[in-house]
Amino acid sequence: MIPRYTRPEMSRIWAPERRYRIWLDVELAACEAMVKIGDVPAEDLAALEKAFAGFEFGAADVARIEEVEKTVKHDVIAFLTFVEEKGGAPARHLHKGMTSSDVLDTTLAVQIRDATRLLLAGVDRVREALKKRALEHKRTPMMGRSHGIHAEPITFGLKLAGWWDAWGRRREALARAGRVAAVGKISGAVGTFASVDPRVEDFVMRKLGLEGGEAAATQVVCRDRHAEFFCSLALCGATLEQQATEVRHLQRTEVREAEEPFTAGQKGSSAMPHKRNPIVSENLTGLARLLRGYAVPALEDVALWHERDISHSSVERVIGPDATLALDFALNRFAGLIEGLRVYPERMRENLEATGGLFEAQRVLLALVGKGVARQQAYVQVQRNAMKVWEEQVDFRTALKRDPDVTKALSDAEIDACFAVEYHLKHVDTIFARVFGTT
Repeated sequence: MIPRYTRPEMSRIWAPERRYRIWLDVELAACEAMVKIGDVPAEDLAALEKAFAGFEFGAADVARIEEVEKTVKHDVIAFLTFVEEKGGAPARHLHKGMTSSDVLDTTLAVQIRDATRLLLAGVDRVREALKKRALEHKRTPMMGRSHGIHAEPITFGLKLAGWWDAWGRRREALARAGRVAAVGKISGAVGTFASVDPRVEDFVMRKLGLEGGEAAATQVVCRDRHAEFFCSLALCGATLEQQATEVRHLQRTEVREAEEPFTAGQKGSSAMPHKRNPIVSENLTGLARLLRGYAVPALEDVALWHERDISHSSVERVIGPDATLALDFALNRFAGLIEGLRVYPERMRENLEATGGLFEAQRVLLALVGKGVARQQAYVQVQRNAMKVWEEQVDFRTALKRDPDVTKALSDAEIDACFAVEYHLKHVDTIFARVFGTT
């Protein structure tokens, strides 16, 4: 992911210096386990721990490993060569009975676990912002729309409450997917533990704080685990896009019920000084497309040949960092958008009243049915008067009072009683209690 969309906390998880340190942690933990079961001399482990106490890989170390890799054409062997250069003779015990994927997959599990924690923090920030704004606008009436057309009134708080609820589902799915993917393996060349004791894997997983080892691994951890993780990221992107798209619609000049923050000194257009464009929401829409794209190769990685091939390797080197970086950036950008969102209740009221009460058509329909008019007959009566509003710019309530079929069933007072926005909001407290647990 390019620096423009990269936050440093997530970037550090995927940096080569951090990756090599986790590789080393895996190797040292396996060596420690082998000491415990008598496969490695304790003094050799002590020498390795002394050699690498507090050691962090730097740019020069990364460069040295990459230099070796140019010759050996194998990243793990290049890494082990570097470790042997620094650790001396005791380093011969590292990687004993292990295969490269033991290191690579266990490290990926650590990275996904750590990335998931950051992503969950981002989701929590989004939910906190949404809840605060939802409570603020709990009873701010606005027009609800279906197909982009005025339907019946809602409140802006109800819209945000639905968004908050959606992020609860995304959080739950993301947390689960992170746990499913936080599984490693130390079971050797084809997962049979032929050259490494199963107790080693158990120890390493506990020491690294992972969910465990793959119960029946091949040479790799099963890739359906990772596919679930990247699909959960894609779903987060889909929810981001849904909500960002709504902000974009609400900011349209013809609507202008809500607007992204526009900060001091900000410019909206290089050509048109009057523009205030929804650039944050549009940016989030684009990042969501990337997240969906990353899910597809993750799904294709599931079908590896036999016990393993490396067709998944190049994919994961790209989508591991890029997908988590993109979502991490997007979540925090969206949270900032919601925190600073400008809301215009007066404009919401103007739009609500733009059709002269046309949104009360269903109430009139129900009132006629309540007076004994057949539903389909009542529908025709209400619809023909509603169409006059669209086509003749006639006031809806006035049109109804001039219709003899309507007034045969309803008095003017009964028609007037059908026109009250508060009627549509009477269960707002109930919905908020269902969503947030409080009113």
